[in-house]
Amino acid sequence: MQLDFNHKPSGHCENGVVSNLLGFYGVNISEAMVFGLGSGLFFAHMPFIKLHGMAVTSFRPLPGAIFSRVMSLLGIKMKRYKFRDREKAMVALDKVLLRGVPVGMLVGVYNLPYFPKEYRFHFNAHNICVIGKEGDVYTVSDPVVVDKCTLTSEELKLVRFAKGTYPPSGRMYHITDVSNKKDIDNESIRRSILLNCNRMIRIPVPMFGVKGIRFLAGRMRRWERRMGSKRAALNLAQVIRMNEEIGTGGAGFRFIYAAFLQEAAGVMNLPELRKFSEEMTAAGDMWRDFSYHAARMFKKRDGDTVTYDILADKLLRIADKEESIFRGLEKLMKNVR
Repeated sequence: MQLDFNHKPSGHCENGVVSNLLGFYGVNISEAMVFGLGSGLFFAHMPFIKLHGMAVTSFRPLPGAIFSRVMSLLGIKMKRYKFRDREKAMVALDKVLLRGVPVGMLVGVYNLPYFPKEYRFHFNAHNICVIGKEGDVYTVSDPVVVDKCTLTSEELKLVRFAKGTYPPSGRMYHITDVSNKKDIDNESIRRSILLNCNRMIRIPVPMFGVKGIRFLAGRMRRWERRMGSKRAALNLAQVIRMNEEIGTGGAGFRFIYAAFLQEAAGVMNLPELRKFSEEMTAAGDMWRDFSYHAARMFKKRDGDTVTYDILADKLLRIADKEESIFRGLEKLMKNVR
């Protein structure tokens, strides 16, 4: 049994799965619009949560948040599941597939056999969509892969119940009803941008938003002194990976959000948003510059010309840039009705 599902690659897994699931029901929304409506841009540096023994740095909200918010804004009903028992999780998946419904789910990356070995690491917040089954083999639409893939039942169970930080625990989700779907309008975009502004500049906790970027900069200056050169380098590599390599579309999702602002400018007939799109692209360039020099430092290709202090200074300039962008966006959206 195979669903007539249009597989479209994307820059980020959750955006891509949501866009492709909506497309199955005739609701065609770009990946960038999904990300923007989901208020998907964020920053967090959380030393108390470890991934591979190092502090977690994130450029987006928790997995599933984008899907839930987009469905809510569009008035589309959906259902989410979480399991403890592997066999029950697979039975539930088969039941939904037999109804002709594609199923999104969270999986761990490390044991996905169609990923090249050099791209596999212990990351449990990857989204895929299961769109068919023949015998013991499932057909998978993974939006960060060019073509449809397959997983055996055992392979799928393994990645659905991967161990480690934020285990997927068999989580899956699907759309149940689109009959009351709302169109994307000015108000839904306005509210989404304002929520993103709030997350980036209004959360009082110093680890989140632009405060979080400054928090990371302050800690980065002390890494080598407190951890030693080897562990400091590993922490730096993890920031680079989360910024550039976890399906972010580059620069910690900044380029995807810039594309959303450009598309939103047309929907809202608000040319001012194009200026903010350009500014967000510039912020993305700054993040990419940070990652470029950080990677060269990690690989010891710049000698002693790049230091943790220099990288921290780059982060502070990024924080200032993004604070200016989001304060401007907030002011603009509060004056739009």
